[in-house]
Amino acid sequence: MSPIYDNENARPLLDGWAENLAQVLESTTDQRPEVRWRAVTGTEAEVGITPDADVLWWEQKFQCSADAKAWVATPRQTWEHASTLTLKAAGLETSSPDEIKNTWIEILGQWLSALARSLSSHLGSEVTCQAGAEVGPAESPREWVLVSVGFGEVELPAVAAAFSPALAALLTAPVFSADDAAGTTGQEHEQHSGEASQVPEVSRTMDLLLDVELPVSISFGKTQLPLKDVLRLTTGSIVELNRGVSEPVEILVNHCLIARGEVVVVEGNYGVRIQQIASRQDRLRSLR
Repeated sequence: MSPIYDNENARPLLDGWAENLAQVLESTTDQRPEVRWRAVTGTEAEVGITPDADVLWWEQKFQCSADAKAWVATPRQTWEHASTLTLKAAGLETSSPDEIKNTWIEILGQWLSALARSLSSHLGSEVTCQAGAEVGPAESPREWVLVSVGFGEVELPAVAAAFSPALAALLTAPVFSADDAAGTTGQEHEQHSGEASQVPEVSRTMDLLLDVELPVSISFGKTQLPLKDVLRLTTGSIVELNRGVSEPVEILVNHCLIARGEVVVVEGNYGVRIQQIASRQDRLRSLR
């Protein structure tokens, strides 16, 4: 079998996955990193993951198969640097070691979720991430994808990723086409896609979440008043807010900033036309 990174079906997915990491880091740090990937064959020790190496292992399972897993090994220097930039962009100048570590795990979650979405498009069936764990593979893989990340002049140690045989089979499966959707070559696609045929059409986890109700509110602005001024408020009093009349209002879901928009009137009722989806930094600031 050809290495996964030489497969014509897998290489575009890996190119896109590296770009996904750049996008995730740009959205969280406000800096556009340079991200490159290369393929390496060898044991953990041969790719630089030795017993004394200080790396953070993360195992990600995918719901399409019990054996579909990805492992990501991140050197401490890399995850500490990226997480610190993220937290500073969110306005947190000092953070605890646990906050820094958990921030990187959240970044990994977004990056691996992007891989699941790419696989969904690639296979024509939904692929989602299951719960991950801070653990490495039981047996050392032979094929690795090393992803280098650089912020300006700072070149960080590469992140190493490996895939289980079941996940590799999905990555190398034939690309789903419109003919497959029309059913003209559905049987042929099923025969050649192997593990891909096991992907369920609907995520049961998403089904459970779709009926969850969340409070949605609109914030026109905020202000702070001394208690004595609050007690003086009467009918007709004007409270000046911290937002101009021409500035967008904030859309809050479960008290968390989600988007911004402009106020409109729809059939005699007020509404908000969404103009901007809030960045992760804004969401973090709204939770402080």
